[in-house]
Amino acid sequence: MTSALTLISHHLCPYVQRAAIALAEKNVAFDRINIDLAAKPDWFLKISPLGKVPLLQIPQDTGEAALFESSVICEYLEETQAGARLHPTDALERARHRGWMEYGSSILSDLWGFETTGDAETFEQKRQAVAAKFATVETVLGDGPYFAGNDFSLVDAVFAPIFRYFDLFDTLVDHKIFNGLTRVSALRQALAERPSVRKAVAADYGERLMVFLKQHDAYLLRAQ
Repeated sequence: MTSALTLISHHLCPYVQRAAIALAEKNVAFDRINIDLAAKPDWFLKISPLGKVPLLQIPQDTGEAALFESSVICEYLEETQAGARLHPTDALERARHRGWMEYGSSILSDLWGFETTGDAETFEQKRQAVAAKFATVETVLGDGPYFAGNDFSLVDAVFAPIFRYFDLFDTLVDHKIFNGLTRVSALRQALAERPSVRKAVAADYGERLMVFLKQHDAYLLRAQ
């Protein structure tokens, strides 16, 4: 039986993982279609204004609606699907969480340079930028296990795919990014154990990420 919702995906995309995690946390059945972003199919380009994933297809009486941008998709799921709440009920806290979701996106922007750069100078600049941002996150975390304490939230869905990168990066270089960050490290561990997080990627995620690094001649592969 075809699921009501379809998530258009890419194997490595951290933004797709956010949506997949939110769907799993809401216990929503969905189909997942992975596409090649280097050779985007015509049908995808017709329904994705930015030509990016994720894209959530939603059946309608008159056809099918398509939502783009991970934050929009996650907010839609929060507003329309039953199950655990992934946003605080208080308006101020909800707005605060949205701000930290955007902060997570800024870490991903720096992480792109960290993982794809081919030279030592740029790598070090990005390493320092990522480390500084995680140091800031350390100052706002409580006793955990999650960003908002005992309750898993959309902020956690944003940070889980970021931490997942380091499962491979830790084996390649002593980046020191999490040194002294006990609360961030505890959050990372808690998210790694979350079923929705583990299932957000395929079993060969690490292998695919390694191929990606090799294709970009990443300095990570040469750094010591």
